[in-house]
Amino acid sequence: MAEFTINPANSQFETTNFGQRVNNSESLKAGLRGPTLMEDFMMREKIMHFDHERIPERVVHARGVGAHGYFESYGDWSNITAAGFLNAPGKKTPTFTRFSTVLGNKGSSDTVRDDRGFATRFYTDEGNFDLVGNVIPPFFIQDAIKFPDLIHAGKMEPDTDTPQAGTAHETAYDFFAEFPETLHTVMWVLSPRGIPRSLRQVEGFGIHTFRLVTADGNSVFCKFHWKPAQGVSNLLWDEAQKIAGKNSDFHRDDLYTAINRGDFPSWELGVQIIPAEDEFKYDFDLLDPTKLVPEDLVPVTKLGRMVLNRNVDNFFSETEQVTMHPGHLVNGIGITDDPLLQGRLFSYLDTQINRMNSANFMQLPINRPLNQVTNNQRDGFMQSNTFKGNVAYYPNALNGNKPELASHADGGYIEYPEEVNGQKQRGRPPSFWDFYSQARLYWNSLTPAEQQQTVDGFRFEVGKSKSVDVRRRFVDRLNQIDNSLARRVAIGVGVPLPEMVVENDGKTDSHLSIQNYPKPDNIRTRRVAILTAPGTNQQEAKSMYDYLTAEGAYPSYIGVHQGDQEGLNIDNTYVLDSSVLYDAIYIPGGAGGIDFLSESTSLFPMDEPKAFVMDAYRHGKPIAASSEGEQFFQAAVEGMTGVNGTDGIILGSENNIQESFKQALITQRFWSRLPIDQNI
Repeated sequence: MAEFTINPANSQFETTNFGQRVNNSESLKAGLRGPTLMEDFMMREKIMHFDHERIPERVVHARGVGAHGYFESYGDWSNITAAGFLNAPGKKTPTFTRFSTVLGNKGSSDTVRDDRGFATRFYTDEGNFDLVGNVIPPFFIQDAIKFPDLIHAGKMEPDTDTPQAGTAHETAYDFFAEFPETLHTVMWVLSPRGIPRSLRQVEGFGIHTFRLVTADGNSVFCKFHWKPAQGVSNLLWDEAQKIAGKNSDFHRDDLYTAINRGDFPSWELGVQIIPAEDEFKYDFDLLDPTKLVPEDLVPVTKLGRMVLNRNVDNFFSETEQVTMHPGHLVNGIGITDDPLLQGRLFSYLDTQINRMNSANFMQLPINRPLNQVTNNQRDGFMQSNTFKGNVAYYPNALNGNKPELASHADGGYIEYPEEVNGQKQRGRPPSFWDFYSQARLYWNSLTPAEQQQTVDGFRFEVGKSKSVDVRRRFVDRLNQIDNSLARRVAIGVGVPLPEMVVENDGKTDSHLSIQNYPKPDNIRTRRVAILTAPGTNQQEAKSMYDYLTAEGAYPSYIGVHQGDQEGLNIDNTYVLDSSVLYDAIYIPGGAGGIDFLSESTSLFPMDEPKAFVMDAYRHGKPIAASSEGEQFFQAAVEGMTGVNGTDGIILGSENNIQESFKQALITQRFWSRLPIDQNI
């Protein structure tokens, strides 16, 4: 990238695109009040370029954020793959990762409920390898031919172009009800997994079953996983909706901020390895992309670690123009007959050519591989290479058959000689017809609090459908998963409570719950709001601020106005900020400050300080209060109904609450405060 990076700060003069120095910022006119002259080549070039500055946004995954990093292999994995970037312990490979929502346009909010993309490019010595996956392991459909239908149903309805960036509408749940293979992924998206707290706290999945092939031609099946060192966390739906209004760039800002502060997020790349002889061992088909391989059955082998340590220099040149493609493979990694993957191999290439208006998109700096590219492909829009000679074909004698074809010994791609035998026909194998068992497995694996969030998600999403028939048909599909789930949703969306039609087999997998996911033993990057006002006890506020900063958290003072407030440097105000943007809050003492916060004045027309505390309490976040701050907490939550318990509430003197507050922040969230309606 450095060769193609321009820093305007290091350039003395502005020039045109063809190098002429620009001598004026005004257009050329016939007299200062006269008409502009068409001969003004500087104006015409500048406006023409501006008119063409945008490229078509992606049909899906339009809203994204990217960062550079590196991948480091834990060992020599040549026993399972010929991939060079995995064949030496400590070997580092540059990477670029793009996270994205699926349905929203470029200007939509970060915190919508959605599946999300997790696409990583490895710039290996042997060429680019793109692992183009999602933050949810199954996909909605089994066959690529249904992808246009899925997206047409989930995107905005064509008559009104609404709603933006969400499936809470008629056509989505009509399609899901009529096409039950979608239900497993719909369960994930409507659960807490559909609204992550941070893109640094998501798992990543390759979705499909791939092949790993050794230099000797031996092969195993595999599933790719990304495991975050930061743990996994989620938002509540109420939080996500409020954040969308308070800061629509919430996830982008979070990633940029952590990297800028040196808190580089990292993930371990792992694979589930399935020997070839075990292809038909399970009660699901390995080639069915709507299924996952439970980790309780096949553990994840950790191959290495990726660290994101550099933000982009220019969003358009890098994040917007990166062209990921699941067909960008390197030696030792192969595809399978997964029908969705087979279709994606065509779709991604076709999409990138359409967006970039050129078959030469791989010549853009962000897309160029590290190794030399040599072939007989020529010309086309925006060809930036100059080719010498008169030969552009193979075989040839004029160039001595250069560039020649590589053997396996020379690093040529190893095609696995899979035997293929069958009649040409449309359809799906019988092993693809189970649509409910893994959706049930996922439901059973959630904690009661996570199940409640999933029920609430369905009540909102399905309830937005105006058609009673759509709501009834979709609840009938949920009844094929679990009767309790269906009845809890039915009562919220106004359709008859269904009778049980299938017994729940009780199967679970211990790796699917966010609440039970391993948590880091530190509070690095946790955002904490410290509530202040004139009269706040400065010693208590500063002591907590310094403690949290030393522990790696990101504390911020919230006050009446920005700037200096009695010795405290106020970052934000109650009008500009909200507790939904933080992981926890602290209320220091000081009688004058508490009195100020308690008054309903023109500064707090909607009792914003109390709302700050109430929302944090309702959302199960850790809350600490010292001295008179305890009185303010009690006053803020007095009379609230539907929220239970005091878990995560740390009250006491300033000196004895810091360590307890830290432990509460490690826990992250206290779901025990939330009501659960299991018995319907």
